[in-house]
Amino acid sequence: GKLKGIVDLDAQVSHGALQLAMTQQQLARAQVARLLVDQRHLGSPKAPLKPKHVWAIRQQLKTTNCVRDLALFNCALDAKLRACDLVKLRVSDVAPGGSLRQRSTVIQQKTGRPVPFEITEPTREALVLWLGLRGRRADDWLFPSRSRAGDHICTRQYARLVDRWVTMIDLDAASYGTHSLRRTKV
Repeated sequence: GKLKGIVDLDAQVSHGALQLAMTQQQLARAQVARLLVDQRHLGSPKAPLKPKHVWAIRQQLKTTNCVRDLALFNCALDAKLRACDLVKLRVSDVAPGGSLRQRSTVIQQKTGRPVPFEITEPTREALVLWLGLRGRRADDWLFPSRSRAGDHICTRQYARLVDRWVTMIDLDAASYGTHSLRRTKV
């Protein structure tokens, strides 16, 4: 009787240890699964564009007569702003009183700090064409929305444009994003 009780107790302890081990193994699997989901969600850092890619995108946008896209692409390269700040650029930020500046400063939404940037000659040329085509409007957005009157393009639309630009020159859209333009040195 005593021996059977010890064997039963030993079996219960072994069973409990097995359950604990299974629980720890399940926890480890869940942690690995969560980590994989987090990595997929964050993605890898987006690569900057190389000078040959910048040149190719500019040429494609010029030959396809995408005036707005060329102005947006060039502004993104010059300003190195986050997407949320780039889409909120106003005409008065780059051309107060109708004359294009050579330099501008924008206050970042995320940090509240000013970001000065030079407006290069290719960007000024693209902006002159874009502002002529854009025409006078009641709103002051440099890149107004085509679907929402009085609003600017959204960051999602900007991301779709970046995807289109990189696929236009046969690059993998998954490897590049809006942040790629911030990191690109030309």
